[in-house]
Amino acid sequence: MIVILGTAHSKSTPGKRSPDETLREYAYSREICKRVRAALTAKGVKCVIDIEGDEEISLQNRCNIVNRYCDQYGKDNCIYISIHVNAAGSGKVWMTARGWSGYVYTSASSASKTLAKLLCEEALKRNLRGNRSIPVSGYRTANFWVLAKTKCPAVLTENLFQDNKEDVKFLLSEQGKKAITDLHVEGILNYLKTLGK
Repeated sequence: MIVILGTAHSKSTPGKRSPDETLREYAYSREICKRVRAALTAKGVKCVIDIEGDEEISLQNRCNIVNRYCDQYGKDNCIYISIHVNAAGSGKVWMTARGWSGYVYTSASSASKTLAKLLCEEALKRNLRGNRSIPVSGYRTANFWVLAKTKCPAVLTENLFQDNKEDVKFLLSEQGKKAITDLHVEGILNYLKTLGK
């Protein structure tokens, strides 16, 4: 079994940062991916990150990276989690939306839905609900390219809001980084348990 972690955007992607620029989504995503990989590796789970650097790469090329792992290991032996930070606006002004959410493709497999639900449960255990409603299913659906074009179970997580002052303060704290890391690690481990892995 292999866990593939997806990084968010690149250093040159416009916006994708807090209004005060203390949080840059591309950098935050990569830091969390590295933390999750280290924690899973320590538990004996094979884990890779799609892109180690901060260069620009197309969405299709991201999918190609994931799908090469699927071809090598078998799509049923891979899962893909793309780790992001949400935004309610353009990144120029502070907004009020807060909280965690997970997305699956509109016609996602039951495996993707199970993974998303387990990640959501871990977010809620850490009180990351925010002020947005969470669907009863535990996930939202979207036509995101990296969910639609990857062969294995896939979830995109939006880990609080980069244009909310309280969320940004929490995300940048060690407590916040630990909470975001741990929810992914525990959600993934719980998913693997459903497979008997």
